[in-house]
Amino acid sequence: MAQSDTVTRILDTAEVLFAERGFAETSLRNITSKARVNLAAVNYHFGSKKALIQAVFSRYLDPFTQRFHSALDELEKRYEGQVIPLEELLETMATTVLAVPAERNSLKVFMRLLGLAYSQAQGHLRRFIQDEYGEVFTRFTELVRQATPELPDAERFWRLHFMLGTVIFTLSGLDALRDIAEKDYQEHVTVRALVRRLRPVVVAAMNAPLPPSVDEEVYANPKTQ
Repeated sequence: MAQSDTVTRILDTAEVLFAERGFAETSLRNITSKARVNLAAVNYHFGSKKALIQAVFSRYLDPFTQRFHSALDELEKRYEGQVIPLEELLETMATTVLAVPAERNSLKVFMRLLGLAYSQAQGHLRRFIQDEYGEVFTRFTELVRQATPELPDAERFWRLHFMLGTVIFTLSGLDALRDIAEKDYQEHVTVRALVRRLRPVVVAAMNAPLPPSVDEEVYANPKTQ
């Protein structure tokens, strides 16, 4: 078996097992057994489990970053220095997110991996994503800031992460949601139709009125102190 085939087999197996079981719960022996390679092959090509996890993410994030930069370039060119509407920014991000895994027929896996990156204690992974791909996310966040000048920075941070959580939950559980929609409402839902439904929800969430401050809540409800 050629070297490239070995690497591809390890990565294909690792990403599915990580998505199904989690990072901590998936051992290198689990991966090598299912991939039908020996442990030495994993150590030779990746060096460690941490490096393997990072390599799995790079398969998605390398093409995503390239496409997203290009898409943002197009938006900035179209608006010629004007503020890009929030709806356009979110639509562009959604389109790019859908485009990359569609090449590999693994959107659900990609979403589950993103969810695990947030929910499991993988500090090395968050540092890796920030170091390698932080530029494009910083660029996007700045454009969102320009589109939502009324939001304090901390509030915008929370809303972006609420939005991301909504998208990850929805798309990682796509099979179950489709089954429910078809059984209970006789609807056959495509991924793109689902995104069209999701878009006004997340836009409305980003544009929602500011909540009362913590001090105001405590003053109004002294029993919560």
